[in-house]
Amino acid sequence: MRQPLPPFSCTYSPNIPELLWELGCTLIISTYQAGKVICLSAPTSDKLIQLPRSFPHAMGIGVRQHQLAIATAEEVVILGKEDTLAWEYPQKPKTYDTLYVPRATYYTGRVDLHDVEWGGNKLWGVNTIFSCLCHIDDAYSFRPVWKPSFISALAPEDRCHLNGLAMIDGQAAYVTALGSTNHAEGWRQNKLHGGVLISVDSNEILLDGLAMPHSPRVIDQHLYFLQSASGELISYNLKTREKKTVKQFDGFVRGMDRYGDYLFIGLSKLRTSSSSFRDLPIAQHSNHCGIVVLHLPTASIVGQIQYQNSVEELYDVKVLPEVRRPGILSPSQDIHKKALVLPDTSFWAKSIS
Repeated sequence: MRQPLPPFSCTYSPNIPELLWELGCTLIISTYQAGKVICLSAPTSDKLIQLPRSFPHAMGIGVRQHQLAIATAEEVVILGKEDTLAWEYPQKPKTYDTLYVPRATYYTGRVDLHDVEWGGNKLWGVNTIFSCLCHIDDAYSFRPVWKPSFISALAPEDRCHLNGLAMIDGQAAYVTALGSTNHAEGWRQNKLHGGVLISVDSNEILLDGLAMPHSPRVIDQHLYFLQSASGELISYNLKTREKKTVKQFDGFVRGMDRYGDYLFIGLSKLRTSSSSFRDLPIAQHSNHCGIVVLHLPTASIVGQIQYQNSVEELYDVKVLPEVRRPGILSPSQDIHKKALVLPDTSFWAKSIS
């Protein structure tokens, strides 16, 4: 009898470890379906390892030099990057080159945060339930700072399913939404062709008729985004306003980051129980979950990671630059309470009373 696979089993192209090793980076992904954030690292040029950690309904991941922000079901968790703690980590000493440790939690309530991004000293969030962009801090559940022009008032009604955020120079620049509707869950009526790309600065709809757009990213004077329902990577020239399909994928695409010449793009296996996705034409082809690696200059697929169990839907895919093997502690792990971080040093507490 065949033995069941261990949880989070995956297969990958033979060149994936070598690519991550040469780039000197780690991938971090979120899966709200499994309630996990997972680091995928190459400790050597021929080995890929992963580290899953529990974060309930994990969604957007914000990355900056010394911090992570992870949006969960009702909170945003901030983790600090602590190099000096990693080598003496009690449970696995001399294993990690850095360690992400919980530092703060913001209690947002159930606002269904999607993308989160750092901009200067502000943490931006896409507040999907209230159809707005917001800042996250310790004063309120959230501070509304922008809404699409077609949204008449802030209300917890998910009127347009605002989801994706692209930043330029620390400021919110472009957003994606699944509709331009102004009533409760109005986007559901035309989710296959109702999507929009919006300029935050002008509040102008730049593109409409999109097939569930997600994950906008500004790269070299172009705005790239994913059309999830059609499986496409789209390029939009910010000067000429020309839109073109860069690559067609055989599946539901969502979550994307760039590092060097490569795009790392998430693929999801759509559940038949999902009222939002089960009737999409692409659902017939969305049979795998994982990450596709695209060489952007040639628009060619150069590698893939594919989950065999446990993970079916991804939300975010981000790159941790200059990190070969990070550890990450979830607030649900008691060990994080022993991590004592000071401005110029850090310690592992011997006991917690």
